[in-house]
Amino acid sequence: MSKKVHRDLSAEEQHVLEHGHLRLLTSEQDIMCCDQIITEHHYLHDVTLVGEHLRYAFVYKGRWLAVATWSSAAFHIKDRDQFIGWTSEQCRRRLSLLANNSRLLVLPDCHYPNLISRFMKLMLGQLSQDWQARWGHPIAMVETFVDPRYFQGTAYKVSGWSHLGKTAGWKRDADDFYEKNGVPKQIWVRELVKKACVKLRAAQLPEAWAKVEEARAPRCTAKAQQIRGLMETIEQDVPEFRRRQALAYPLAGLICLVVMAMAQGVVRGPTDLALYADTLSPGQLRALKFRSNRHTGKIRCPKKTVFTTLLRKVDDDLIERILLGWQAQILGPAQDKILILDGKKIRHAGLEIVNALDSQGRFMGSVLTQSKSNEIPAARVLLRGQELLDKIVLADALHTNQETAQQILFEGGGDYLMTVKANQPTLHKNLENLFNKQGFSP
Repeated sequence: MSKKVHRDLSAEEQHVLEHGHLRLLTSEQDIMCCDQIITEHHYLHDVTLVGEHLRYAFVYKGRWLAVATWSSAAFHIKDRDQFIGWTSEQCRRRLSLLANNSRLLVLPDCHYPNLISRFMKLMLGQLSQDWQARWGHPIAMVETFVDPRYFQGTAYKVSGWSHLGKTAGWKRDADDFYEKNGVPKQIWVRELVKKACVKLRAAQLPEAWAKVEEARAPRCTAKAQQIRGLMETIEQDVPEFRRRQALAYPLAGLICLVVMAMAQGVVRGPTDLALYADTLSPGQLRALKFRSNRHTGKIRCPKKTVFTTLLRKVDDDLIERILLGWQAQILGPAQDKILILDGKKIRHAGLEIVNALDSQGRFMGSVLTQSKSNEIPAARVLLRGQELLDKIVLADALHTNQETAQQILFEGGGDYLMTVKANQPTLHKNLENLFNKQGFSP
């Protein structure tokens, strides 16, 4: 077998690589030109881009030598998801941090040696920054699919991409639709950030990436059987007060939906609840006993106005009791010895709420701060409803006061761990004296 002969680049070829530059295509004219080139010369003759996307060209002396398009990543690729190591829910919420090199094309008569790897290097160095500017978030990792009938992925291999395996032969045809094409493709991936896979599968994303996950509405993951069990509890505790003729959405079903949403961290607002409801499957909607539209046959899904009316008439304390009961049914009795007080302001609502959590993040209750008041009295109301015996209450410096400490210690039988700052000079001085002049008993 003969060896492949190495050839040095000519002066012209070297000049192309050194003086060619990357252009992000943003103008309508450039985009139309790019799409026309791909339609005419790419073997797929299709320029459909799904979701967020960008286009690039490699330009030398005003002439386009190569073009490429990037779009949203595929929803589910088994080998890629195993390579990253994330869960299916992490994939759903963090997929926007991946981009797909959907088209890569060198124009006819422009196949200079090393041109494609040079083009790729320039794009990968710029992609995340350009994506941030256009779509409001960075890119951590990229993927692409290579048809082995025509190519071997050499351009990606020399650019540091990893070959993972083959697809199952499905093509993404729209934001939420796939069709079978019967042609398995090679899967190639490349991290744009060091240890991107480790960060993508971590419990918490880096701060710069977190807003991608926050932008994805939580999805209902409860099984129909779990929903029916919760429905039975609610139907026993909450009598229906509306006329039967108006019950497209039974009250128990709506409260059940709100409770599930709260358990998954949805803000109790009509808009967020409606977005959460849109994630329910037909089976989940049936378990909630929502009625079908007589014209289309599809099960109705409640919208914002339905939740607006509901939240005006239903007792918040009742929903919280049901939520805590269902949580205990799913997770078992609370065993944690830590209770954390955490005050939060509700965005765009002008309200403040004090929550009680355990050290695992389990919700233990909440109290709304009254108008013209603050967290301190709200926290005391919240503590009266908690089992404090043999527990340690953690709170920030705002709650470091004698009345709250006495309530925890003498009324509840618990202990406390609070911060003392210099703006409490008397208490600060007393503690300083205790440390300096009086040793603690071992």
